[in-house]
Amino acid sequence: HPAPRAVPPGSTGPLASPTYFWGTYRPHVYFGMKTRSPRAVVTGLMWLQHGGNLRHTSDGVSRYGWLMHDGENFGVQEIRDEGLVLRTEFVKQPGGDHGGDWSWRVTAKMEVRGSPLLSLFFYIATDGQGTLRPVLENGTRLAAVAGTAEELGDFTITFLPPTGESGEGTKYASYNFLTAGVPGLHRLTDLVQQSLRDSSVFSPPGRPRRRFFGVSSTGGLPGESPRGQLLLHQVTLEPPAVLEVTLESGSAARTRQGRLVGPALSAALARHAATFEERFEDTFGLEARGVSLAQRRFAQAALSEMLGGIGFFHGRSLLRSECREEPVPGAESMLFTAVPSRSCFPRGFLWDEGFHLLLLSRWDPALARDILAHWLDLLNADGWIPREQILGDEARARVPPEFVLQHSETANPPTLLLALERLLPDAPLPYLRRLFPRLRSWFEWLNRTQAGPEPFTFRWRGRDTDPERFLNPKTLASGLDDYPRASHPSAQERHLDLRCWMALGARVLAALAERLGEPLAPYRDMASALSDNDLLDRLHWAPELGTFADFGNHTVAVALRWHRPAPVPGRPPSAPQLRREVREVPRPQFVGALGYVSLFPLLLQLLQADSPRLPALLGSMRSERELWTPFGLRSLARDSPWYLRRNTEHDPPYWRGSIWVNINFLALRALHSYAQAAGPHRERAAELYRELRQNLVANVFRQYEATGFLWEHYRDSDGAGQGCHPFAGWSALVVLAMAEDY
Repeated sequence: HPAPRAVPPGSTGPLASPTYFWGTYRPHVYFGMKTRSPRAVVTGLMWLQHGGNLRHTSDGVSRYGWLMHDGENFGVQEIRDEGLVLRTEFVKQPGGDHGGDWSWRVTAKMEVRGSPLLSLFFYIATDGQGTLRPVLENGTRLAAVAGTAEELGDFTITFLPPTGESGEGTKYASYNFLTAGVPGLHRLTDLVQQSLRDSSVFSPPGRPRRRFFGVSSTGGLPGESPRGQLLLHQVTLEPPAVLEVTLESGSAARTRQGRLVGPALSAALARHAATFEERFEDTFGLEARGVSLAQRRFAQAALSEMLGGIGFFHGRSLLRSECREEPVPGAESMLFTAVPSRSCFPRGFLWDEGFHLLLLSRWDPALARDILAHWLDLLNADGWIPREQILGDEARARVPPEFVLQHSETANPPTLLLALERLLPDAPLPYLRRLFPRLRSWFEWLNRTQAGPEPFTFRWRGRDTDPERFLNPKTLASGLDDYPRASHPSAQERHLDLRCWMALGARVLAALAERLGEPLAPYRDMASALSDNDLLDRLHWAPELGTFADFGNHTVAVALRWHRPAPVPGRPPSAPQLRREVREVPRPQFVGALGYVSLFPLLLQLLQADSPRLPALLGSMRSERELWTPFGLRSLARDSPWYLRRNTEHDPPYWRGSIWVNINFLALRALHSYAQAAGPHRERAAELYRELRQNLVANVFRQYEATGFLWEHYRDSDGAGQGCHPFAGWSALVVLAMAEDY
């Protein structure tokens, strides 16, 4: 895009932004750090319980997550893996011109009796730039790594000998090290796995000798050209034990007060923990509200897991343009963003990020502004932002091939404007001036490319094009994926939720233009038209359904049936296929699918406080036959023909009954507003607000206590967590609900 960048060149480097230079910006690994640099040097931890699996990326331990993380200087995480408890802690220390120092502490202990062997692998790797030199002790122990890299300058990483749980006395351990060429950071696990040999011996004095898998000193992946270096330090021991690692920047030597290890590290961790607790209470006020200690710890963990899931990515998206037959690589991009899930979705998602920023903007407005600016710098010349950001080999390696390609006609809800609306009053004017040309272009792209068949109507592009495969063709662009829309996609569709998002966008851009002294009439007039309750009624109120709805070419008489393809002479019989049967000719009509989409005029507060349509929506929300459950609002009415129905043989229901925290948060936000506005529905809104908030918060907390995770969505029958976990993306909005901060 030709506009000046929203993130000024050089503003993310160690001199301009030392606070955020180093971080846990590798959300897909259990524990690791890198800088906000293209082709950054990366550090990380792997472990192996001998007889178990090599652990590195989020791949199935029983419980893990950040308990405290301030997004800047320190974090504390707990990992539970088949009887092993690992506590990973880090502290950063400012100084010098290259981002300062940091120290790690990893504490390992067993929940069960016994003396299992545990190997911890600490590594540092380069990605096309930088050099690393091993510093060996006794020829087998990698005592340190001396390195130099762009933006880091000279640095030294030191691996201290392990100690007992109290931190005193050296613990007996066996050591192995590996130095190897790396074909790409996405191959680190494979490289280490391939280098393991069952030939090392653990022989503590006076104890039986035991064989274990140790890395060979040199290695690589045959047939793959190296692009960088890997140096790895393997420590094999019997828990309990404490291990510490330090990175010291060469340019900080003049001002360093002392190495941050042992008692000094313990003191620093204690100081940061106390500061975090105090800041958390100052920000959210949960203790003052009488929230229990257990629930406060849960809320701290929810925020911390989101902060600990922030990543920095660099690379090119793979795009399909309407103008080209072949996929093309996008522009080289950098993205600083939170992620929905460290395990399933450790990358940027456009509509998720707006919800993430609602929480981050309360904790650290400067951090939220920085992330928002990074997203707007992904805008292309047309004004489009790809909905899913798959930048770099590590990100791409975790995405199924069919989801890698981003289609240039596909939009996503502009939730970043929800966050901007919250940031707007206190954001510096120079910052807003950098954002405005890009926001204007993005909004114009949405208005132009997602226009509907009539004035002031809108239609999501990119619905699934093979309707016979799906009970109801998906609308991934909407973010609500398999939520039922018109059964037969067509250019005549009018999508209610998109119209409401555009109304929000026009309102926010009008406020932004007014603050900057820019022409605001086009946005103000559009916001006024899209908020006109009479026009909304004419286009989207369905009298026969008693609710707001989409409009399109539709029939409810569809079902999935098994079909056996016709035999082909000389070939074996084909497997039966589940295909859609249409038993009634579709016709233009409102789509009877009462659920989240029906609520959007309320969710985004387009309905006036005295609207005659509010009672129907409030009634649907409170009806157990429709959307109400003891755990939150379900996504689709229980009496809908699509409720909990599969979309294909391999697509279980997703937005067809489950409870989603992001939409429940919008409902709480709206009910809270209507409960404070003068009007005939004030008391009803207040009553619903109190009940819904209690139900949602209690269930998300209860599931966290039972499983150790926030979940992607929750089952409407019993509140159980479902889908991806941990999911401290928008599910962490429960913290704002607890604080009643909307």
